[in-house]
Amino acid sequence: MIKTLDWRDIERATVAMADFLRAGPPVLGLVAVARGGLIPAALLAQHLDVRLIETIAVRSYQGRQAGAAQLLKPATVEDGGADWVIVDDLVDRGETARLVRGLLPKARLVCLYAKPAGRRAADWFSEEVAQDVWLEFPWERQIIWRSGAN
Repeated sequence: MIKTLDWRDIERATVAMADFLRAGPPVLGLVAVARGGLIPAALLAQHLDVRLIETIAVRSYQGRQAGAAQLLKPATVEDGGADWVIVDDLVDRGETARLVRGLLPKARLVCLYAKPAGRRAADWFSEEVAQDVWLEFPWERQIIWRSGAN
């Protein structure tokens, strides 16, 4: 089953995420998990007025096929990520979350969405979806460019 999300869904989830983080310890910076966490981290940075944004690149999917999480680029964050927040779009099986938490054990991890198999790996998420649901995020949609189209 595919659940298509729109920008209103993302904004609602991001506002709730920001509210959760404001209620806790101060946030020094954000670590966006590339690629899915890049846009949520940018939106969250605006809501929290955070200027320090780092990235960590992890591959755990080939198309829609889940595989083992593979670190492609580490984040350059000191002190185990104390006062930093890791941001991702989804925690599915928890593979990426476990890998990133192993590298940044003091950081909090927040996701827009979570599936049952991975939900415990996140400190916060806006909504749980069924394990068999494929989420289609607005930034993943293909744009068909036509010659001469405006």
